[in-house]
Amino acid sequence: MKALICGVTGQDGSYLAKLLLSKGYDVIGTSRDAMMSKSSNFNHLGISSSEIEVISMATNDFRSVLNTIQKYMPDEIYNLAGQTSVGLSFEQPVEAMESIAGGTLILLEVLRFINKPIRFYNAGSSECFGDTQFNPATEESPFYPRSPYASAKSSAHWLLQNYREAYGLFACTGFLFNHESPLRPERFVTQKIVKAAARISLGSKETLELGNIDIQRDWGWAEDYVDAMWRMLQQEYAGDYIIATGETRSLKDFIIATFAYFDLDWRDYVKVSSKFFRPSDIEVSSANPLKAFEKLGWTAQTRFDEVVRNMCHFASQECLLKCSK
Repeated sequence: MKALICGVTGQDGSYLAKLLLSKGYDVIGTSRDAMMSKSSNFNHLGISSSEIEVISMATNDFRSVLNTIQKYMPDEIYNLAGQTSVGLSFEQPVEAMESIAGGTLILLEVLRFINKPIRFYNAGSSECFGDTQFNPATEESPFYPRSPYASAKSSAHWLLQNYREAYGLFACTGFLFNHESPLRPERFVTQKIVKAAARISLGSKETLELGNIDIQRDWGWAEDYVDAMWRMLQQEYAGDYIIATGETRSLKDFIIATFAYFDLDWRDYVKVSSKFFRPSDIEVSSANPLKAFEKLGWTAQTRFDEVVRNMCHFASQECLLKCSK
């Protein structure tokens, strides 16, 4: 089996590459500029550069995508490329739409043009469902995007569904709720929190400034979630799935648990600042992952407390290593 992972150097792409390699796949990964792509995530996961062929491909360029897929003719394509930050999408909304919805459309159109039995996974998002309050989202829940990022992800899914129905493509959307790991960039709030707490535990005098800490999310572990991606493409029929733990906790809970790991009282170090509030945000994001359990045999292995402990452990080790240099 041969897999093409678009956006291979990111968090999900790196964990997915590791999983597919363990299953005996040949893995080709794409980056906007392979010569400039960072291998730090591969190094963290113990993946050598010889195990993955990383190539340049622009998902917003039809010729680039067509040439790549015709050259490698993969059995499976995983589209994890495009803008990944909700916050950044408010600053760069056009880039969000072009890289997410536009990139997905080009991949789908190339698959239609080639007309080969290539299975396609597209990264959806919990953000598509907006504020669920106390009605956990299912695959049938209506969309209510609250950011340019969410709007782009919603558009990408509707394009995928149209191509699946109109042209018979084996194409799936995975609506992954928040999933964390040490591979997260620090612009993501969970990584921002654990790294700040680790530095403070070693003597840093900094204050951690955050936005709305009362928001509630379903937090899982990224390595669990890429397994669900793979399972979607092994089914007899293509479908869409919510991937989540089914447990919703507040960002404040995450902060408390993180600082407690380092024997610190979060109230001494955390400041809520309006400058980090988004123009519009989701108060509660909750999910019902029953379909994934029933159809894929998938369930989250790592729960909230373990997610926090894992991230804190890695952040602590990283800070200690930096301090020893």
